[in-house]
Amino acid sequence: MSHEFTVTESEVLLEAPIIAVRRDQVVMPGGATAAREIVEHFGAVAVVAIDDKGRVALVEQYRHSVGQRLLELPAGLLDIHAEDELECAKRELQEEAGLAAEEWGVLVDLVTSPGFAEEAVRVFIARGLREVDRPEAEDEEADMRLSWVGIDDAAGKALAGEITNSIAVSGILAAARLLASGASPRSVDEPFRFRPASLANRRSAQGIVPDMKRI
Repeated sequence: MSHEFTVTESEVLLEAPIIAVRRDQVVMPGGATAAREIVEHFGAVAVVAIDDKGRVALVEQYRHSVGQRLLELPAGLLDIHAEDELECAKRELQEEAGLAAEEWGVLVDLVTSPGFAEEAVRVFIARGLREVDRPEAEDEEADMRLSWVGIDDAAGKALAGEITNSIAVSGILAAARLLASGASPRSVDEPFRFRPASLANRRSAQGIVPDMKRI
């Protein structure tokens, strides 16, 4: 378990607004070198927003990769240069759900597809909700619909295959467990150690700030 998987060579194969694809040459146990393609990503945040009736805010959004509208948590990319994860979560909760929250905690951190992608997501739990003005939406978000579902019902939908977005499934089940046990979430000050850096560092070094998607 002591082998160092060092990178001897690296090249960027694709640059797109919200991802890049990189090929690394990695030294394997025994000394051979193997190519590993990695999808670079900014990372993201998501929010399990729970109201005083024990309901979670869910958004229905069209996802072109599967050609369907999916029930999801309010969420978004960490694509603004040096933006704090909590500030991003607050912004996304307002933009997608028209909500603000008084209480915040870290629910779970997810590495969504570690076999090939850097994407990692910090899922927050938010309580003490109030309605706020929602900015004008663009693209798929202009078609987004908000609904409120009891947390136990939402967990049931996840187990029944009615909620399939992996971030939503993880966040909902974690929140149901947290609320049922009466436990406290982790502090929002806890470092997000899996937050991806490759894409953000390269874009910022190129002066593509503050919106690092603008290539």
